[in-house]
Amino acid sequence: MASHADDLSVALRLADAADEITTARFRADDLVVDRKPDRTPVTDADTAVEDAIRAVLAADRPGDAVLGEERGGSLGPGRTWIVDPIDGTKNFLRGVPAWATLIALVEAGSPVVGVVSAPAFGRRWWASAGAGAFSSFSGGPPRRLRVSGVRSLSDAYVSTTDLMTWGPARPRYLALLAACWESRAFGDYWQHCLVAEGALDVVAEPVANAWDLAAVQILVTESGGSFTDLSGEPRFDGGSGLATNGHLHEAALAILRG
Repeated sequence: MASHADDLSVALRLADAADEITTARFRADDLVVDRKPDRTPVTDADTAVEDAIRAVLAADRPGDAVLGEERGGSLGPGRTWIVDPIDGTKNFLRGVPAWATLIALVEAGSPVVGVVSAPAFGRRWWASAGAGAFSSFSGGPPRRLRVSGVRSLSDAYVSTTDLMTWGPARPRYLALLAACWESRAFGDYWQHCLVAEGALDVVAEPVANAWDLAAVQILVTESGGSFTDLSGEPRFDGGSGLATNGHLHEAALAILRG
């Protein structure tokens, strides 16, 4: 398997640039908030981060495509960088520190590099194909990540972002909750990182975009876990996501399929 050390280095530099912008704008009195056509919020920090990342990529990786939440783009057949400038924008604009910049490099449809940077938490997570997944706290030494060893849903911690997003499928998610030990709603990127760390065992998302999931997919899989959409396909662009420690994946899928 080819090394992606240079690409990971670029992704980490992109995260540094993003952190500088987001930390300066977090809880700013003059934060500008607009609504997109789908009624989700976007702040001046979201667009500033994506523009800064695109500028670096244009200089350092001019032949690569870019797909971003705010400026668009498409997932090509070759190398595509996928960027969510602020995952958890609602938290960001309300002053809740649970938000992060998500950066992934996809080759031939599969993530090969992923970085999740949450500066308000002082946390960063990263992974590259075949090289494992790691995290650091406040710039400290990296720690290699491993998923949990929980093998029964009855012992599992499960999380989603928002129960209301399940819509008509809500009874199936409630059935999964009933089968598990405890439920949480840590939401967005953080819950997937917690699966990679072994702190959560199952995360299910009924509605998600490619930029929400590309970076966390490789983080989970390089930690020894499993990641699919809710149909069971190992993809980040299927409109939904299921991340588990691997042992529980088929059992969780069986319940969610109904």
